Amino acid sequence: MIPRPPVGHLWHVALRCTDLERMERFYVEVMGFLIEWKPDPGNVYLTTGRDNLALHTRAAPPGGAADTRLAHIGLVVAQADEVDAWADYLRENGVTIETVPRTHRDGARSLYFRDPEGNSVQIIHHPPLAPYV
Repeated sequence: MIPRPPVGHLWHVALRCTDLERMERFYVEVMGFLIEWKPDPGNVYLTTGRDNLALHTRAAPPGGAADTRLAHIGLVVAQADEVDAWADYLRENGVTIETVPRTHRDGARSLYFRDPEGNSVQIIHHPPLAPYV
């Protein structure tokens, strides 16, 4: 039996939005977040220094409203190899891994799975947050 790996904190939330500029202005100017990274025109990552709020553009489908609900929650771990340990542990416990562990363009490493109600959960090692985990 594989022991459950440690999880640090719930320090990451990702939101889908139709007006990325408006959402960025709100969280920066009204809520006081700082811009951590803008990898492309459809994504912005914000922080208060000890957390991460991701905003992802979600265009409305033809004739419908865009899904702007929660994209996923992120559970931060201290080391990149803990993401892989979580993958093994989840598989052993019958959880289907939706996105296998991978390293992102910013050096983060993560995997995705769904909880029993269908919410997307990410296990992530995010280097800027690692000292706080």
